[in-house]
Amino acid sequence: MKLASRLSRLGTESAFEVLARAKALQASGKSIVNLGIGSPDFRTPDNIVEAGRKALADGAHFYTPAKGLLELRQAVAEDCLARRGVKVDPNDVMIVPGGKPTMYFAISMFGEEGAEILYPNPGFPIYESLIKYTGATPVPIELRESSGFSFNPDEVIAKITPRTRLIIVNTPANPTGGVIRKPEMDRLVAGLEKHPHVAILSDEIYSRMLYDGETHVSMLSYPSIRERVIVLDGWSKTFSMTVWRLGYGVWPKNLIDIAERLQINSNSCPSAPVQWAGIEAIRGPQVAVERMMKAFDERRKVIVEGLNNIPGFSCVMPKGAFYAFPNITKTGFKSKELEVKLLTEAGVAILSGTAFGAMGEGFLRFSYAASLDEIREALKRVERCLATAGVR
Repeated sequence: MKLASRLSRLGTESAFEVLARAKALQASGKSIVNLGIGSPDFRTPDNIVEAGRKALADGAHFYTPAKGLLELRQAVAEDCLARRGVKVDPNDVMIVPGGKPTMYFAISMFGEEGAEILYPNPGFPIYESLIKYTGATPVPIELRESSGFSFNPDEVIAKITPRTRLIIVNTPANPTGGVIRKPEMDRLVAGLEKHPHVAILSDEIYSRMLYDGETHVSMLSYPSIRERVIVLDGWSKTFSMTVWRLGYGVWPKNLIDIAERLQINSNSCPSAPVQWAGIEAIRGPQVAVERMMKAFDERRKVIVEGLNNIPGFSCVMPKGAFYAFPNITKTGFKSKELEVKLLTEAGVAILSGTAFGAMGEGFLRFSYAASLDEIREALKRVERCLATAGVR
């Protein structure tokens, strides 16, 4: 069989590969502490589970509209007004199975041979993978440790050419935990105002996961670029609903019909009972979310302090999401080399910085979506492993 050549350009997400290797090692009897996967370790809150169960019991067994249940789209619009201060038409919201479909649809709309798409590096690996898959040229936006893994807006704007079709912005960010603050966002938007041919994909999946008084700045809140902004958000991280596969996109009016057509051609519509659970997540009690964020904040402080006490490591304090991204250049190991060593020798599953792009060399990603006991055990194992390797 002859496969389409574009398949050779399709990358992957290393977190799942490392997870599979870690599971295989566990099955062989090896003790593994997994800080590799970006999935909260909390159960989905009971009220959300009950809403999904009730929907099934009440007969939510059929297709919904391709854009999703109107009740859920209305709930998303209410949430956008409450959290982003932006009035959204529910007809411009499309519910999708997880966060990636919005990403896939947006990049597919603008990516083709001869086009350029700007994306954060180190960043979520599927950005670069999908850009290459469409035939477009990926143009990296470097996120620097020295700025808390933010970017220089002037440098970003300077990368825009007549071939630029789309720019991807992610705040709070995976894998770095970096947050783009309002002064930087203001400057970026001011520059984008001069380039009306460029669309914007704003990945805000971690928008409620912030620490130290940081506030989320949504690109949807800027009227001057509003008609070009696609917002990606969802339920997986905030409500510990990764397995439910539920996300949404807020689309410009001139793109929502195209997005809906892509949905119809790919997955038809999201699961009906899952959508009813999503309504309860937004409109129901938020106590469980607050409890999770308090726990993540405590874990964040423990893991960063522990990483900074390991010889050869240095780690800036992440301001969002649930990832620490320590610099490991002083250990003398390359990122991928140390990822493999820690898994096979220390029994600690983490990810190489290069799993998130070439500019992640010299870093590792640790997820602190794990218990404090697991985090402390992982830190001990990492330190012992490096000491055995002669890192002092």
